[in-house]
Amino acid sequence: MKVARERIAQAGLEDRVSVELLDYRDLPGESVYDKVASVGMFEHVGLENLPVYFSTVHRLLKPCGLFLNHGITHDSKGGSRRPTLNSSIATCFPDGQLDTIGNIQRVMERSKFEIADVEALRPHYAMTLRHWVARLERNRERALCHVNEATYRVWRLYMTACALQFETGEIGIYQVLANKRTVGVPDLPLTRRHLYD
Repeated sequence: MKVARERIAQAGLEDRVSVELLDYRDLPGESVYDKVASVGMFEHVGLENLPVYFSTVHRLLKPCGLFLNHGITHDSKGGSRRPTLNSSIATCFPDGQLDTIGNIQRVMERSKFEIADVEALRPHYAMTLRHWVARLERNRERALCHVNEATYRVWRLYMTACALQFETGEIGIYQVLANKRTVGVPDLPLTRRHLYD
């Protein structure tokens, strides 16, 4: 929290950005934000809490507001089984619960969002994790100046296991862009071309 505030100050953005430490359900107001980005969050609210989570984001968005939901998914349906993050991921992300991208989108739609775009990033994450493991191994001695051998090994194993899960397709990761349902056509680019120009 302190570091985030310091970085905001260094960037000269104090008048444009605030940092709050509170439960998402306790965020006050209605139609407060133009855009909301959630990165690596929804996996931790619990499958049974997803309707409340997405409804809270919906309440906080202004009309025509945009919501980017980025997170890990599982290849099997949640339903009554309620799949949790597997043991290797749970080491670093305890109590996380995953579901399929289809079920996540369904809950978003029931929370009055219109899905505008879905991007699968699974191959990118598998490659990124492999690069991180290789760099960690190349810099082992340097890493051990900051952490003990057990911590080094846990992170090396964790990233390797995650890479394997992304490679096999057991877990995936998606960015879902959604907007509050409105009458008429949303003011969004019709293609992704602007991202690559």
